[in-house]
Amino acid sequence: MTRSGERRNDRWQVSPRAADGSRRRIGPHLGPLRITPVRLALAVALVGSGLFNLLAVVIVRDERQIPMLSAGFGVMGIVFAALALGGAIATFRAGSEGRSGRALLLAVAGGVAAVAAAGCFAASVILALVLEG
Repeated sequence: MTRSGERRNDRWQVSPRAADGSRRRIGPHLGPLRITPVRLALAVALVGSGLFNLLAVVIVRDERQIPMLSAGFGVMGIVFAALALGGAIATFRAGSEGRSGRALLLAVAGGVAAVAAAGCFAASVILALVLEG
């Protein structure tokens, strides 16, 4: 805020700029997407739990199969819930910056992740109930 109460549009830029004034890309990127530790951990957990569930379905054919599937779906549900939360935060940020198209895309992706999280948690609970019955 300025002294007169008006908002200033210029912001201090955290990312360094090149000599021509453009922003430089910092850190590793996969196309336009920046690779962060959280994104990497979520990707590893999602792929790992998917492979774990595949292993439980294809290889294991005894009493350990249902607990393995329940645990795999539980981890997958946690990952999808984290992705849905990240989508909600990114949607709010994009909407407040006036990027409505990006906000819509992030909202849809976050909603799909939330539905997938609910399905994974439901599968985990149902498999746990089947195990006890």
